[in-house]
Amino acid sequence: MTTEGTNTDTAADTLDLHAQGPFVLSGPIVKPDETKVPLRGDLAHVGLAGKYFVPHYAVPQPRSVLPGGAALHQRPDAASPELCTLMEGDSFEVLDVTGSWAWGCLSLKGPVGYIHIDLLEPVSHGA
Repeated sequence: MTTEGTNTDTAADTLDLHAQGPFVLSGPIVKPDETKVPLRGDLAHVGLAGKYFVPHYAVPQPRSVLPGGAALHQRPDAASPELCTLMEGDSFEVLDVTGSWAWGCLSLKGPVGYIHIDLLEPVSHGA
């Protein structure tokens, strides 16, 4: 019996082991600065989809800083380090709300932190 013209390759023989897609589990990565990249272990800004793998991506909900400004904190605690002060009318992208604190960013490039929810209002788009 002859094997001419018969394909004897198996799927394992033709599998390209280097084509693993955009997310490769190749070991630990350096965690980006949490004050500059809207990324937590459980959640990330939807603009980071395809760059970081997390269980959930959030579409930012724009809010405006109320008169008097607002401190952007590193953690949801008024005693935590203040990263910066946002001015009245500044836009803040809310990604998560826990208790009385909103976690989010000024933009996809940061800064990222927590603002007391009472210091934000929904952005008005006019009538």
